[in-house]
Amino acid sequence: MNALRTLLFQLVFYTISVPIVLATPITALFGRKAIIANTHLWTKFHHWASRTILGINQQVEGTQFGAGPVIYAAKHQAMYETLELGRMLRTPAIVMKQELASIPVWGWAARRYGVIVVDREASAGALRRMLREAKVALAEGRSILIFPEGTRVPPGEQPPLRAGFAGLYQMLKIPVVPIAIDSGKVWPRHGPKLPGTVTFRFGEVIPPGLPRAEAEARVHAAINSLDVRQPD
Repeated sequence: MNALRTLLFQLVFYTISVPIVLATPITALFGRKAIIANTHLWTKFHHWASRTILGINQQVEGTQFGAGPVIYAAKHQAMYETLELGRMLRTPAIVMKQELASIPVWGWAARRYGVIVVDREASAGALRRMLREAKVALAEGRSILIFPEGTRVPPGEQPPLRAGFAGLYQMLKIPVVPIAIDSGKVWPRHGPKLPGTVTFRFGEVIPPGLPRAEAEARVHAAINSLDVRQPD
């Protein structure tokens, strides 16, 4: 049954997604508001399809939004939250890997949306560019969404945070809202998707100005608060 649900979801979601995604470069020509509206359409459709076809629901714990722009630092276990957080968090500027931003046409459209490109090598020039893009987002009143562990990880894995998070935290001097997510239990990287409930746990706001080690430790603990390490 789960395999059939997954197949139906892929058929419906990706079929409808094709015209929405293909329209992205066109809507990008009309400015950021147009491309954001197009993106919202896509994320709302994803929410409907995953809930209706796959039986995946959500529960939200904690305070979802800060008083102003913040850095949202989220756990990353599945593609699921990349779309759902964009829908939930009032169009944040998403920190994106250089490889994705370099995809022809789509990468250009993503930049028009207002992504923040991060270079895994974390050179001084790349960090300065990332900071400039982040400041543009803040000037527009947008929060920033980063997956500070750098990549998707299966349940039970808790890698250290990448340098990009510390760079943003130290230079932007705005609060951080950590988000724990347990999507991997219903959305494995391989195999059929499973019905169930994904929890988004918004942790205690971390103020700006803390020493790097303390800020990283608090974020790491908070985003992994729903995670259960697998037995050795």
